[in-house]
Amino acid sequence: MRTGINRITRRTALGLATSAALSLAMPALAADDIVIGASLPLSGPLAGFGSYLNWGYDHAIKEVNAAGGIEIDGEKRMLRLEVRDDKSDPNVVASNTETLISRDGAIAILASPTPPLVAAGGLVAERNRVPFITGAAPIESFKAIRKWKYGWDVFFWEPELGASPFKLVNDLALPTNKKIVILHDNGPDGQVVGGQAWPALAKEFGFEVVQNSGFPMDSMQFTSVIADAKASGADIMLVMSSTPQAVAIRKQMAAAGYAPKVLAMERGGEPQQYAEALGKLSDGSLAAAYWDPAWPFPGAADLPAAFEKETGQTWSRHIGTSYSVAKIMLDAIARAGSADGDAINDELAKTDASYAVGPVKFDENHTSKLPIAQAQWQGGEVKIVWPKDMASGELIFPVPAGN
Repeated sequence: MRTGINRITRRTALGLATSAALSLAMPALAADDIVIGASLPLSGPLAGFGSYLNWGYDHAIKEVNAAGGIEIDGEKRMLRLEVRDDKSDPNVVASNTETLISRDGAIAILASPTPPLVAAGGLVAERNRVPFITGAAPIESFKAIRKWKYGWDVFFWEPELGASPFKLVNDLALPTNKKIVILHDNGPDGQVVGGQAWPALAKEFGFEVVQNSGFPMDSMQFTSVIADAKASGADIMLVMSSTPQAVAIRKQMAAAGYAPKVLAMERGGEPQQYAEALGKLSDGSLAAAYWDPAWPFPGAADLPAAFEKETGQTWSRHIGTSYSVAKIMLDAIARAGSADGDAINDELAKTDASYAVGPVKFDENHTSKLPIAQAQWQGGEVKIVWPKDMASGELIFPVPAGN
């Protein structure tokens, strides 16, 4: 399914029909546009992420076009973002990416989020020698896919994300029994963080894991593992899942009367859809933060207002990463002054600048890691609560039990 950047209304459709008729009599300027491709989950279980990435990519391209476009082979060219809905399905990501490159003429790919979708699209781009970049693939999972030549990643490093809940509890001297329950899906980063990093880090930081339960990524029934968690008496629960599963787990915890003092909902607890689905029940949930508009990086403070003015929705930190990786790609194209994939790729390797997410410089694995903090849902808003020197609010502790 092909999806435009803006919703196609009747008026828009009539306008497009008129434009099509006019195009028969005059040169089609769109044919000269430089195409940047993106397969995004605009539907399916990851749609909560896709809408934010779509906006970030589009916002960066609009800025470049507003400044007159990019000079390619000595001629100024406008950019066009071509987006296709992958329905959160890796197989569709692969076919979309092939179409974006072979039929739409994309010279660069801006990736879909989460490791399975990044891998699916990245492998196609790699085979076609087309540069692609992601701001939504944890670094170790990105490196595990293959040794990349045309793939680049700007995101968090799993060991730092994994350590952040333990550091929060210890640094803030929170009174708990230090017993931990871990629930994680069987996705690549779920297994890395929930299955490996958290158990090892718990021991390192002086905590005891009393339960570690994995589950399929599409599971929605958690009654039995929550009953076991409640019986364990653990004061801390760490969850790694997508948003629908995070919402289901939080509701089933409340229904079971299980109220840990600390609740971290990594990945799934991050999008606004988590708070919208749960209302006050989301209060107190933690999720790692790798970007905040209050951090002193170029353009960071302006993004939330621009997003909310254009969409009428509350911002997510994914607008910061998606906007930044698009800017990194566009800067590389501008420096290359060419649509040639190898020339653009060479310039990506030279990236050494500060963006809305902070300083970006790629290592030998084509990755650049972001700083990590812990954020907490409070009354439908996200507050940074750890570390103290980056905080924008006071921690809610213990987590409200809910109804």
